[in-house]
Amino acid sequence: MTRAPTHPASGLLVGVLILMGAGWGLGQPLTKIAVSTGLPTLGLLAWQLMIGAVVLCSFIVLRGGRIPLAPRNLFFYGWIACVGTLFPNYASYEAARVLPAGIISILLSTVPMIAFPVALGLGLERFELRRLLGLLFGLAGVLLITLPDASLPERAMLAFVPLALIAPLFYGAEGNLVARFGTGGVDAVTVIAGASLVGACVLAPLAVATGQWVTPALTLPHGALALSALLHTVVYVAYVWMVGRAGSVFAAQVSYLVTGFGVMWAMLILGERFAPTVWLAMVVMFAGLAMVQPRPKLLAPKEIRT
Repeated sequence: MTRAPTHPASGLLVGVLILMGAGWGLGQPLTKIAVSTGLPTLGLLAWQLMIGAVVLCSFIVLRGGRIPLAPRNLFFYGWIACVGTLFPNYASYEAARVLPAGIISILLSTVPMIAFPVALGLGLERFELRRLLGLLFGLAGVLLITLPDASLPERAMLAFVPLALIAPLFYGAEGNLVARFGTGGVDAVTVIAGASLVGACVLAPLAVATGQWVTPALTLPHGALALSALLHTVVYVAYVWMVGRAGSVFAAQVSYLVTGFGVMWAMLILGERFAPTVWLAMVVMFAGLAMVQPRPKLLAPKEIRT
């Protein structure tokens, strides 16, 4: 049997995919550090959006592009900011004050499982038994975390698991809404830049008005926030690049790496340790993730553009 030739770019793509997973996976431990001293959530979100806006807008300008600011564009940026950042990240910051970072990383792997029924409701997907089973596996993983007494360090944390699931719910809805209604002819990086800009312009004054503004300081929590925002922005640009080079199916495999690295970083940086049922939950989640992912449409070398 002859062996298929290896595409020269495949090694680079796999390497970038691993770096993306490591960068995004680091986000949950960094968030845990950022909220550890009680910094207010609105102030943290304002800085996250401002850092993202500066980095992405600079990236676009250096490429010779611009950010459309017509009223319809501003409206689109606004709802993307709400659905993709403000609501899910607010919930994540609040959940991170109580739940271990590794648990949150595992729960984030439910995004594709939540996205599937939303896609069915919007008419974007057809029913498949395999993907329904994947959804049930995801539910089983959540139950393995929440039901056994030994899974969470304290049973009082159980009330915050639904809060941690708000972010996957919004992320799953966001992707489907964009797929259904489009981006108005604006590319993905520009959309996130515009959403960050609009979100920062709204949230920064709101944080000041409510007394939740965070003054920059040379402390570990402030540094963790800045690094988290910068990593998220850079990795998102890399993700968009990856989709264009290798296709969405290949790029979607980063979901496994984000969860795996998130748990690993939580153990290395925060010293978190997990019960056997939590490890079983992660395995079950990965199985569900594999079943929910759309089937590759002949992911041949022609999809890996040089």
